[in-house]
Amino acid sequence: MVVFWNFMLYSFLGFLLEVAYAHATGGRPNRKCLRVLPLCPVYGIGACFILFFSGLVREYPPALFFLGAFTATAVEYLTGTFYETVLGVSFWDYRDLPGNLHGRVCLPFSLAWGVLSLPLVYWLHPLLSTPLTQIPSPVTWAALAALAADMLLSAALLHRYKDIACLNWPAHEKTAG
Repeated sequence: MVVFWNFMLYSFLGFLLEVAYAHATGGRPNRKCLRVLPLCPVYGIGACFILFFSGLVREYPPALFFLGAFTATAVEYLTGTFYETVLGVSFWDYRDLPGNLHGRVCLPFSLAWGVLSLPLVYWLHPLLSTPLTQIPSPVTWAALAALAADMLLSAALLHRYKDIACLNWPAHEKTAG
């Protein structure tokens, strides 16, 4: 179940990265990919694949950079294709960026994924992997059920409304004071 917790952790950290990026660039403030949980699954999937393949090149950072860039870019492209063809939505569009492929991936972000692969493999994962193994099985099963329910709900909403705004948390109304 460590892979599950890797997925959850890196999906959450990806969500935080998206929020920070939106804040820094003035982009879309609500960066969620699920209705309830603050997760961006594309990051979790990408990180799990990078970690899986990193053993092949771990001792050589330039190779890890390229492996991470390629792996995350492939995951991003396939995830974008899934969102567009199955659910009828697009969470990102890179058509205005250099080196893009169908607007789903682009060279600047591929390079960013390569850079992010290095701290993931050399620092973050070694720091967090042992605590993730300590999570009790009942907690894992409860988290898995919550994730599955949220993924199904989110997919149904996206498929029905064809608009990622359906995943936004409701805005709280300001009351007169």
